[in-house]
Amino acid sequence: MPSPLRSFQPQRVSWRRSMSSDVIQPPTLEGEEKKYSVKIQKLVDEITELTLVEVADLNELLKKTLKLPDVPAMSFSAMPAGKAAAEEEDADSVPVQQEKSEFTVRLIKYDEAKKVAVIKEIKSLVEGMNLVQAKKFVESVPQIIRADISKEEAEKLKETLTAAGGTVEVE
Repeated sequence: MPSPLRSFQPQRVSWRRSMSSDVIQPPTLEGEEKKYSVKIQKLVDEITELTLVEVADLNELLKKTLKLPDVPAMSFSAMPAGKAAAEEEDADSVPVQQEKSEFTVRLIKYDEAKKVAVIKEIKSLVEGMNLVQAKKFVESVPQIIRADISKEEAEKLKETLTAAGGTVEVE
């Protein structure tokens, strides 16, 4: 009689177990092109073939599976050049100046000695941002912290970040 253990064959290996058996690539030197594993290249190829709807579904499922919080998208007020030129022409023809009701707060630079304090303030001010994201955010200044907010809120943000060691511009 054959042993029941010999006839047992696992149907599927979990992704966590298969990842632990992968060989970790050594870090690449500066200027050297990074080499990716076949597994990663295959995933990238499969993802690039997805439609936008499938990408949105993939994003949603990954957030649920990995329990990631929704991070608010930073609005970078970039406008096509054609629209900007047309609005400038319209502004010249209308002599009445409207009072601005929505403001954008932008971190321009920070004091290197107070970098940690600025990072902590950004982490607490931007909802859903963790410490690593806040560090990358601060190190890549200038960055928009909040857009389309009231003047009072913009001034409060400016005071808070200035006290922490950042240079802030309100537009």
